[in-house]
Amino acid sequence: MKTRIALLALLIIAVAGFFIADLDHYFSLAGARALQDEVLVWRTEQPLLLAAIMFVVYVAIAALSLPGAAVMTLLVGASFGLGWGLLIVSFASSVGATLAFLMTRYILRDSVQARFGERLQTINAGVERDGMFYLFSLRLVPVFPFFLINMLMGLTPLKTRQFYWVSQLGMLPGTVIFVNAGSQLSELNSLSDILSPALLASFVLLGIFPFIAKWLLAVIKARRVYAGWQRPAKFDRNLIVIGGGAAGLVSAYIGAAVKAKVTLIEAHKMGGDCLNYGCVPSKALIKTAKVLNQQRHGEAYGLDGSAATFDFRKVMARIKAVIAQIEPHDSIARYTDLGVEVIEGYAKLLDPWTVEITLNSGGTQRLTARAIIIAAGAQPAVPPLPGLDDVDYLTSDTLWDALADQPEAPRRLVVLGGGPIGCELAQAFARLGSAVTQVEMLPRVMMREDEEVASAVTESLSADGVIVLTNTKALRCEQSGGLKQLIVLNAHGEEEAIVFDTLICAVGRSARLTGYGLETLGIDTARTVKTNDYLETIYPNILAAGDVAGPYQFTHVAAHQAWYAAVNGLFGGFKKFKADYSVIPWVTYVDPEVARVGLSEAEATEQGIAYEVSRYGIDDLDRAICDSHAVGFIKVLTVPGKDTILGVCIMGAQAGELLAEYVLAMKHGLGLKKILGTIHSYPSMAEANKYVAGEWQKSHAPEWAYKYLVAFHRWRRG
Repeated sequence: MKTRIALLALLIIAVAGFFIADLDHYFSLAGARALQDEVLVWRTEQPLLLAAIMFVVYVAIAALSLPGAAVMTLLVGASFGLGWGLLIVSFASSVGATLAFLMTRYILRDSVQARFGERLQTINAGVERDGMFYLFSLRLVPVFPFFLINMLMGLTPLKTRQFYWVSQLGMLPGTVIFVNAGSQLSELNSLSDILSPALLASFVLLGIFPFIAKWLLAVIKARRVYAGWQRPAKFDRNLIVIGGGAAGLVSAYIGAAVKAKVTLIEAHKMGGDCLNYGCVPSKALIKTAKVLNQQRHGEAYGLDGSAATFDFRKVMARIKAVIAQIEPHDSIARYTDLGVEVIEGYAKLLDPWTVEITLNSGGTQRLTARAIIIAAGAQPAVPPLPGLDDVDYLTSDTLWDALADQPEAPRRLVVLGGGPIGCELAQAFARLGSAVTQVEMLPRVMMREDEEVASAVTESLSADGVIVLTNTKALRCEQSGGLKQLIVLNAHGEEEAIVFDTLICAVGRSARLTGYGLETLGIDTARTVKTNDYLETIYPNILAAGDVAGPYQFTHVAAHQAWYAAVNGLFGGFKKFKADYSVIPWVTYVDPEVARVGLSEAEATEQGIAYEVSRYGIDDLDRAICDSHAVGFIKVLTVPGKDTILGVCIMGAQAGELLAEYVLAMKHGLGLKKILGTIHSYPSMAEANKYVAGEWQKSHAPEWAYKYLVAFHRWRRG
């Protein structure tokens, strides 16, 4: 430890001395020009001594991460020309970088790893797996300053010899260009030489080098990943899309819209989970339950409350009718008319360009395509709960068919899971007459939301008769005396039996990853299909979008990703677009609704982001009072002292609709002042957005100005 401290002290002294002695002046362009004549004399009289001095100085600059390496490179090029200059700079820069690498490792690595080990696990694993290529990429494309790369790599397990030779190889193209530019500068004899072809070429190379390097890197990476696969001489299709859900449909639509030859493969139902099992049927169920609840509480509207009667089968039939009404939007016929070839069957990748389709009608078919998009979606996650298979459990996918012919809602219902899906289903079935118990192993429901939101949702569920059990872990399912029981470990650490007729697993969803040949191709499928910022897998022509890719499991995000996947798949060889997740809204359709975009208070605190909160209670809103929905709030997080929106949380009636204004504002950089200055119709729920902006304005009003205004108006009155 003492040795490390002493070495660190010496480094600090050396760096400080460099600047105190004003040595940085000599490593500026002006300083280099002043030294150029003297250096050229040395070049003539003592070339070896000059080369040695320049080598040592360059090593010192690189090792201590001092400014001036670029200028030094030009000076060496001006003194020794391209050949000898390249030799000196290439080895000096590599040696200096390695010394900086070693010093960082010796002084800082252990302490940094001890403190941030968990956060660095991913980086360390990546370096161990692909460290050399990663370092080569950083060296070849100078996105970050080289001294930062030296120090960053020193904190990783990368071997020293690997760091040296990869650095020397990766820095070589850039070194050639800079040394050549310096050699051309040395040949200026008159002003007319400034526009010499050789000098212009040098500066052109300096400008386009990052783009050439990026292209070269892509070529190298592609050759590496596609090695061992035989690329077809020609392709049957421009684009093959696997999966007919939101991501797949939009991808196919975009491909057809730009006149590409597109094939969409779907094994089951067009429209995917959202249409058939998720968003559409659940929201139809929620609407019926909401109307029924309003009827029961007619006194809130000046009416006599009544115990409404209904046939549960009609409720479920309405859900099927709603699905049937929307189905044509996602049908085979519609997409065929749009120019998309739709094939019903199961798809499997045989190589990066070939898809084998096991047709639902029988037989197989093989197609090749330049680009393939995997949009296989997700399925309900089922916990490994002993005895679960013996109690005929349901999921958000299977409950619609299972309950379709039931004359009434499940009498005793257990909902396993306290996330958005679990809360929505628990409240809806409770309003339809089920005795619902909701089991959540975490301290509260809706863990992604702030605690006050979770508490408000719990109160709303409880008001509708849901028994919400948090800090309760499901252990097993049993059958005793003809009764189905869920055995849980309750909040007090005791086993407890919950009797039920029906159990719904709503503990989340998992990506569909098996059966598509991804493992054979070496595509990472730990939890989702691993993609880069462009939604590409390790094979640039194979992309993924929607729930199968993550990181969000929302239909609107799947459609959002589809644009990037389709465009990058079809045109990625010319221009690529990074998927933008900067403004992602989501809504949980409990009553009252919960809608959010951007940061929550908990997330801002966890990430160390400073914020201010502006809040408006919807119970004060005229339209909410008129509608007897005067409950909830709008909470807006802003940058301290500014109206820049960091995040919004809305709880109340029509929260999902109210959120849209904030999504637009955040997407286009508009602040609360713009919302405050926008006319909102009266009476409307949207006025709440203006009022919360007014709360921000009041809290940031200049108090000193008010004093002068009082005096001004007093003077005006005489």
